[in-house]
Amino acid sequence: MNHDNKLDLKIDTALLDELTHHAEKMNRIPLDLYQKYSVKRGLRNEDGTGVLVGLTEIGDVHGYIIDEGEIVPVEGRLEYRGTTVNDITNGFQAEKRFGFEEVCYLLLFGALPTRQQLTQFTTILGENRALPNGFTENMILKAPSREIVNKLARSVLVCYSYDPNPDDISLKNVLRQSIELIARFSTMVAYGYQAKSHYFDGKSLFIHRPQKDLCTAENLLHLIRPDSKFSRLEAETLDMALVLHAEHGGGNNSTFTTHVVSSTGTDTYSAIAAAVGSLKGPLHGGANLKVMEMMADIKEHVKDWQDDEEVEEYLAKILRKEAFDGKGLIYGIGHAVYTLSDPRAVLLKEKAKELASSRGLGKEFELYERVAYLSPGVFKNVKNSDKVVSANVDFYSGFIYDMLDIPNELYTPIFCIARIAGWCAHRIEELISGGRIIRPAYRNILRNKEYVPLGKR
Repeated sequence: MNHDNKLDLKIDTALLDELTHHAEKMNRIPLDLYQKYSVKRGLRNEDGTGVLVGLTEIGDVHGYIIDEGEIVPVEGRLEYRGTTVNDITNGFQAEKRFGFEEVCYLLLFGALPTRQQLTQFTTILGENRALPNGFTENMILKAPSREIVNKLARSVLVCYSYDPNPDDISLKNVLRQSIELIARFSTMVAYGYQAKSHYFDGKSLFIHRPQKDLCTAENLLHLIRPDSKFSRLEAETLDMALVLHAEHGGGNNSTFTTHVVSSTGTDTYSAIAAAVGSLKGPLHGGANLKVMEMMADIKEHVKDWQDDEEVEEYLAKILRKEAFDGKGLIYGIGHAVYTLSDPRAVLLKEKAKELASSRGLGKEFELYERVAYLSPGVFKNVKNSDKVVSANVDFYSGFIYDMLDIPNELYTPIFCIARIAGWCAHRIEELISGGRIIRPAYRNILRNKEYVPLGKR
């Protein structure tokens, strides 16, 4: 089976260059016009805060307060249905349980489950992890993709064809579809990865059956590893990452995409596939890969990882676009909402420390810690800015996945496995409480032009 076929280019390269130049010229709008017409670029206010476009009871992201029109930095707080992630994680960790399934229930149904409810819900997820008959062979193995997130989006859309009632947007049916997708995302991602690894990387093909008695984190490790083996610490660490990525308010790009598409009244699979496509973007779900690349670059160019001055100097070079990728960004530092701290990063840092200690990677962890500690000061000095920044969740998540021997092409798909819970919760909220198709305005700034006959152009 040959999966290396490429579409033949049916257009002359020189002509394509000419068309590209023309398209770029005709689509560039002067930045000063956005200010002239008070356009909220990126749905952001002038002070950087988000434009209020909706209400939600699902997630709350708190990173600052407004005092007399001024942004005042505070320690970050993330809540799921009114309960902080700190309390949630402390709760299931104290009882030595996995937490992602409990969080999925909380997000979908609005309250923490009882022991009986959690057992029932976990059982339902376990029974729905397997893909429909013929799905793996016909939809994944026969059409593998180098990009697993794209493969996931296609798999989600294909679910429409396997659903006996795909267009029904009643609450009961959407809940059924949501539970099935939450259960199957890890399987679709794992099989998509195995297909990519086999057909494009020349490795052996391993298609393990998902296990009903394993949680989402355990099942993913079981499905992606040739020997299906993993330690309790590895599963706990991945479970923590899933919990912390499950939801982040209605304003993040992929969740807002879910709201926008759901507001049209379309089916669940169309809405969720659109959200998957949004999360793939490097400005949204792919940031931890850039952190890993940046840290590898720092390790290569900084001789003494324990020398604060040498690390600071190199971070300054990165900000001045003199090092790494020339973009002038310290990846994993700073966030659109969080200021003094990102609670997800704080919690992941503790897991990263524990895992690094068990793997003999203490020096690597200390370098991450040092970069996170020094970056805010370097940012202030180089940028001459008073903006308060700190490490965000992406700063440690890639390091954790690397220590778990998870291939980097799975980093963003894992984000999808977690965030499907939040997407489904927000879709349900939009269908019940939204009520209107989301349709913001765009102002046309081009003057009227008369039509010119073809012979006179």
